[in-house]
Amino acid sequence: MGANILLESGTNELEILEFKIAGNSYGINVAKVREILGYIPATPIPNSNECIEGIIMPRNEVLTIINLSAYLHLNKGKYPDNSLYIVTNFNKLNVAFHVDSVVGIKRMSWEEIILPDENFNNGAMDIATGVIKYDNRIVIVLDFEKIMADIAPDTAVSKLEIPDRIKDAVAEMRGEIGVYIAEDSLLLRNLIKECLNKAGYTRMEVFSDGKQLWDKLCEDKENGTVDDNVNCVITDIEMPVMDGHRLVKLIKDDNELKKLPTIIFSSLINDEMKRKGAKLGADFQISKPEIGQLVDGMDMLLGID
Repeated sequence: MGANILLESGTNELEILEFKIAGNSYGINVAKVREILGYIPATPIPNSNECIEGIIMPRNEVLTIINLSAYLHLNKGKYPDNSLYIVTNFNKLNVAFHVDSVVGIKRMSWEEIILPDENFNNGAMDIATGVIKYDNRIVIVLDFEKIMADIAPDTAVSKLEIPDRIKDAVAEMRGEIGVYIAEDSLLLRNLIKECLNKAGYTRMEVFSDGKQLWDKLCEDKENGTVDDNVNCVITDIEMPVMDGHRLVKLIKDDNELKKLPTIIFSSLINDEMKRKGAKLGADFQISKPEIGQLVDGMDMLLGID
């Protein structure tokens, strides 16, 4: 079963693949899913993380298998005989997650996804990007980027890609730029702010979803302060309430805002998603692990050298 990525972008819709582990319902954005495979015994990798079952080689491609049950501390990491692998692609990684079963696909609006509150997400258990309720059951949408960062830290966004020293003139130019950022992950919001600040971009305002950023732009328009407050927009794609593609479409369809440089910074960036973003008018698109290139893209769009 391949990923049925939505044909249209900017509609604020997504598709969620629901799956089961130990009787509980979880979800993943279909845009991350390549295919679903039947169980194949994995070859263990010596000295690997306890949540890595091993590797398999379907069609001569090496895939790492993540024991999602063990990571979630459910059912002692055990699976039924007819269990499945959900093969994913995000952050330029191909990884398979072991699950009990797959329920199906549900199409919905990002507005239907509820953000977990602080009581739900805290510390080491910060692994949900949203909660959905339908057909009298609750589905927890997992943060697969965080899961991979916990298991394999080298795959995560790293502030080490930002150079420590920058020329005074460049720092001064970057410091005058107003940047609006839409990112639902608190971890990534803080990391992006730290990295951009390190590069000299110090005028930042951060929002937890696209709707909040869009409302601020509308307020700026009403007050005549767009040029004073913002020179560049950076947005994730996956966000509750309003996703990044919808935000880009709204900006580029607005006569007053359409010239505002808009960057998509997302784990979902691949050739197909780049075509979708370009069609909506995104000025630059970059995958999350490549945060160093984010600064390069900003400099290019803003004429900083």
